[in-house]
Amino acid sequence: MRAPRQTVNAIEAAGNMKLLSGLMRHAKQRAGERERARALYIAAVEQARRPGFYTDCGVADSVDGRFDLIVLHVFLVIRALRRAAEPGKRLSDLIFKIMMDDMDMNLREMGVGDLRVGKRVKSMARAFYGRAAAYDSAFYADRDGAAATSDGDGDGDGDEEGLEAALRRNIYGAEEPQPGEIERLLRYVRGAEEALAGQPHEALLAGEAAFPAAPGESAGAQAAAREPHPEA
Repeated sequence: MRAPRQTVNAIEAAGNMKLLSGLMRHAKQRAGERERARALYIAAVEQARRPGFYTDCGVADSVDGRFDLIVLHVFLVIRALRRAAEPGKRLSDLIFKIMMDDMDMNLREMGVGDLRVGKRVKSMARAFYGRAAAYDSAFYADRDGAAATSDGDGDGDGDEEGLEAALRRNIYGAEEPQPGEIERLLRYVRGAEEALAGQPHEALLAGEAAFPAAPGESAGAQAAAREPHPEA
């Protein structure tokens, strides 16, 4: 015995509504994740633009210098997101995509032609992955070296040289930093990695990044600089 046509239509309609509802929930979830990823990317960019990196650490205040610092801070955020398992991976993927879209837009605003933009963005993506791999290796060596030192095996100097070498190569390039500059950057990077690692991953997933004060700045001054100022 067949079900009445009206019953079949009602079942199909209910199924379609359920499918549509599921698609809408997924779209809403993805939109929320993208907004939180954008907030983390903006936090990384704003931190990379703090004056202390250029005045106290001697990073070149140029397109390349600013890009290298953005890469460093985005890497630190993505590294911290690994603790959040799959939700952290999704945010990390979105941050990288947002970063590449931002680089694309900036290149176009700088007058780079359409035919060259794609190649430049691909080059930037390769640069990001290469630098991220170098920083990761340095941090893992740091952890392993600290464990060896606590066991009385080794003096730990190689780990410091590893991260310092990675920063020297990827931030300063062929330029030789002045005495004290790379040491200040090194202390900051270690502190930033620890601060983000110590932040509850729920806060990171909510789009909040707890960067420490930039070199040469107090935490209070940096927080005040980020506060919106009321219009007169």
